[in-house]
Amino acid sequence: MTEGMIRTTLVRAAIGIRFILPWAVCMSPMIASAEIIDRVLAVVGGIVITQSDVTAAFELGLVTIDPTDDPLANGLSKLIDRQLMLAEVERYAPPEPPPDAVDHLLQSVRARFASPDAYAAALNRSGIDEARLRRILRDQLRVEAYLNQRFASERRDALVTEWVGGLRRRTDVTYLYVPRR
Repeated sequence: MTEGMIRTTLVRAAIGIRFILPWAVCMSPMIASAEIIDRVLAVVGGIVITQSDVTAAFELGLVTIDPTDDPLANGLSKLIDRQLMLAEVERYAPPEPPPDAVDHLLQSVRARFASPDAYAAALNRSGIDEARLRRILRDQLRVEAYLNQRFASERRDALVTEWVGGLRRRTDVTYLYVPRR
């Protein structure tokens, strides 16, 4: 690099700092007071699982949280397993569940709430509309059909646990959630 090139580079850097530094100083109060809208807790095979996903799954009754000191971690683990199973189900494309089966599951979700307004409020808080909830319930039925076909034995729970463990070992799962201490 010649002396002229070095001088030009330094001048450009100084000009950049002159324009960027005032902007950064002006923006720092806004950045410091930024509100966290959601948190990414894990990435499973490229699919993001957020804190609102876990909260919505629990609130809508899509997962049952075991008694634990960290219900968020428990719900996250269940959603990770669900995503792993769903990815495997997608590979084998089981038949679509009948629409009335999805309707039945949707009615059972609605029935968990004291009123239609409470149900609508839960959907609103979770950021899930009813069409998205129907797709989630459809996927749930597809996973159940796959499990019933593949693990139709008395040892089903143990076999499914072993299978999901294998899926976890074969799939890139990135945990971003830091458990409470």
